[in-house]
Amino acid sequence: MSETPATRLNSLDQFRGYTVAAMFAVNFLGGFAVTPAILRHHNTYCSFADTVMPQFFFTAGFALRLVVLKMLAGGATRAAVMRRGLRRALGLLVFGLILYQLDGDFQKWQQIRELGWGGFLEESFRRNAFQALVHIAVTTLWILPVICCGWRARILFAVLSAGLHVWLSHAFWYDTLHRWHVIDGGALGFLTWTIPMIAGSLAYDAVRSPAPALHRLILWGAAAMIAGYGLSCLTAGGHLAAPPFFPPTMPVDLWTMSQRAGSLSYLLFSAGWSLALYAVFCRLCDGCGWSLTVFRDLGRNALAAYVLHFMVMDAILKFCPRDSPMWWTLVMGTLHFLIIWWWVRWLNSRGLFLRL
Repeated sequence: MSETPATRLNSLDQFRGYTVAAMFAVNFLGGFAVTPAILRHHNTYCSFADTVMPQFFFTAGFALRLVVLKMLAGGATRAAVMRRGLRRALGLLVFGLILYQLDGDFQKWQQIRELGWGGFLEESFRRNAFQALVHIAVTTLWILPVICCGWRARILFAVLSAGLHVWLSHAFWYDTLHRWHVIDGGALGFLTWTIPMIAGSLAYDAVRSPAPALHRLILWGAAAMIAGYGLSCLTAGGHLAAPPFFPPTMPVDLWTMSQRAGSLSYLLFSAGWSLALYAVFCRLCDGCGWSLTVFRDLGRNALAAYVLHFMVMDAILKFCPRDSPMWWTLVMGTLHFLIIWWWVRWLNSRGLFLRL
């Protein structure tokens, strides 16, 4: 669900715009040899690049809670709200599947016949389909029944989802996802992507309460980050693991902060990071009136910016070998950014917003 103009928060648009801009940077720069390690995805620890995707889930959870409560306050029944949420999530799911495409590359009908229905589905949905938009859609479907509930029920739901993910990972999923080389947690990733999305819904409650309490966001964020790091220390057998943003010093397992695995430690830390960072945006934007045009433009039409960046990035990367020098990488990265921003501004100026 997306916000209506009357319900928009400047801090949310600015935070979402910052997240989109950060995504542009890490996605474009990630493949170059000169790019610092902190701007790459490593799947063995939490780099800055790994903090970006959870922020999209955070804003999605915030907006979902905002719109659902607004509809209920306007007289809509809970059943009607759930139906609307279901339609939008399914629409995003289909859109994501079309955008990312499936894994199957069958040259002959005989290949499909030999696989059977089970093998066909496994081969088709193993990896490519489960990326950001599909994960957001599936996670939305998962949390939709509790998004209207109080904070205790939502936190309990997140805890149970995380516990189920750990249990399944220990049983078979952690080995399977590495064998399949999945993206962003794969088919079971929604269980832990629930954490930043529920965190976003809690942030909405904090900033829209009669007495907005930004200190809660800071405290909750700090607690979640400490808890996430603490879980990552289970890998070290009781010893302190390397802190976030630093390469691991211990063996990698299901407790390691890993975006590929969608690990509990990673999503808990990243949810805390999102809470604390959003508190800063609340203070600057809603409290002090601070606003950047670029963040506003990207934040108001984030889905369009997301889709455009794939096309623009693919076109520009053809002129950027992996061993390009830093100056060329930055020039082409800036060009990539400016082209997308220009298109998004053009769309916004004509009232063309891509929302599902």
